[in-house]
Amino acid sequence: MSNDRPGGPAEVVPEDREPSEGARSTRDGAAASTPAEGARRGRRRAHRPKKGSLLRELPVLLLVAFVLALIVKTFFVQAFFIPSGSMEQTLHGCPGCTGDRVLVNKIPYWFGEPEPGDIVVFKGPDTWTPEVTVDEPSNWFTGALLWLGRTVGVAPPSEDDFVKRVIATEGQTVQCCDAEGRVTVDGEPLDEPYIFENTPIEQRAFDAVTVPEGRLWVMGDHRSASADSKQHMGDRYAGTIAVDDVIGKAALIVWPISRFGTLDSPDIQGVEAAAAGVVGSVAPLAIGLAGAVPVALWRRERRTG
Repeated sequence: MSNDRPGGPAEVVPEDREPSEGARSTRDGAAASTPAEGARRGRRRAHRPKKGSLLRELPVLLLVAFVLALIVKTFFVQAFFIPSGSMEQTLHGCPGCTGDRVLVNKIPYWFGEPEPGDIVVFKGPDTWTPEVTVDEPSNWFTGALLWLGRTVGVAPPSEDDFVKRVIATEGQTVQCCDAEGRVTVDGEPLDEPYIFENTPIEQRAFDAVTVPEGRLWVMGDHRSASADSKQHMGDRYAGTIAVDDVIGKAALIVWPISRFGTLDSPDIQGVEAAAAGVVGSVAPLAIGLAGAVPVALWRRERRTG
């Protein structure tokens, strides 16, 4: 009798033959990974953020944000809170109303000086009485919060910060009034449609003042409620302010939204002042174009090269 079992001898898998899918299971039944799958899992683990990494990076991010805010505030643009009603109705700051927040542009005065009609924010001379009273911080933390609030325009400005309109510049002689009660510069009456609640002629009259070199004569649009150059004619500066103390040009109302809009610089003195203003506004554009042209040519050369 033959001792061969039905079905023949047991099947042996040759070494050079790929095992079946079931044979690739591990001893505990879990499927083994292919090299590609293992590489993908390794990459996922490598890109997975480590716990606590954000907390470690947060101080650096805050420092970078602080430095950028400082650079922007120092050289380019600054938000400013209107603290008083001296510029009504152009700028709201009256008691009980929502004070305007404006953006002060510093770039125009890189290339020129303030012109008649400009609304400027400036550091007042030490002889000027503050228009608002501000509680100064008692420690570094509240000081930092106040600085941040002033940077974004939600905190009152410093007590020596003022906002007025430029009326006359160095070498010009300003006086009030002509027969119609208007302020004159070099004997010519100004065109001032923005004036709000002017004082009686006998109260607003003042003698001629020739603006010294490097200084400006400024006045508020709300003539009956503005402590401006006229109110400080008795000080050693004859009421004028230094051009170097000008922070920037008030350019845009950003809050409240209902009052959003640009702030104009009317040609209050006539054609000559307007021409000077055009030169000042063209200079930044020309410099910007001069910087942009080489970049455009470089990019074109890269595409065609």
